[in-house]
Amino acid sequence: MQLNLPVPARALAIAAHPDDVEFGCGATLAKWSAAGCVVNHLVCTDGSKGSWDASDDVAALVVTRQEEQRAAAKALGATGDVAFLGAVDGELSSDLALRREVATWIRRFQPEVVLGHDPWRRYRLHPDHRHAGFLTIDGVVAARDPHFYPDLGIAHWRPSTLLLFEAGDVDHFEDVTPYVDAKLTALYEHESQLRSTLHIEVGSVDETQQRDRFRRHELDRMAEFGRQVGVAYAEAFKRIDDL
Repeated sequence: MQLNLPVPARALAIAAHPDDVEFGCGATLAKWSAAGCVVNHLVCTDGSKGSWDASDDVAALVVTRQEEQRAAAKALGATGDVAFLGAVDGELSSDLALRREVATWIRRFQPEVVLGHDPWRRYRLHPDHRHAGFLTIDGVVAARDPHFYPDLGIAHWRPSTLLLFEAGDVDHFEDVTPYVDAKLTALYEHESQLRSTLHIEVGSVDETQQRDRFRRHELDRMAEFGRQVGVAYAEAFKRIDDL
């Protein structure tokens, strides 16, 4: 078990959907941002399936979710960019064309640490999370080697560490005790997801209790990780340094 990386100068979090970064590593990014790390986001899909209301305007939802993601990044203190690949929600693939795009962003941002979904997590249902994980890993490989995509005209870049969140086999923890509220604040910025993902019915008589229940759920999860390394709250990852 390893605890706390040195704060990187630059980090890139890659996720399937708007809000996945905040769930997976939001408090870690808030901690690093506060220490001067330039944090960038790369979201693979447009989030267009993120509603339970069949009458919703999908095009408007896509715009809303991008705005929410930018607001969430700001709530974490992130000073880098928020980029979107724009793949259709639910239809993401880990194909060569998207691998090229991910590698391009890694070369542009030059992160020391890349964070993304663990694609090998057992019994994972959502295909976008699986494909986003593979795009992250494959993109790192393509970004590091000079004979991939020389036509891009961007120098190759090798990150030093890859942290996979949502991992079944964790071996690295980040102490995020002072930053749990930043994570929760960022999650609340995804207002379009309050009902479907956070299970909060805005305006209902139970809204306060629902918010408290969601907060307790997230804190309990981070506390469970924290107990494994002797801190109050932690986020957990599978760590890969041999890149």
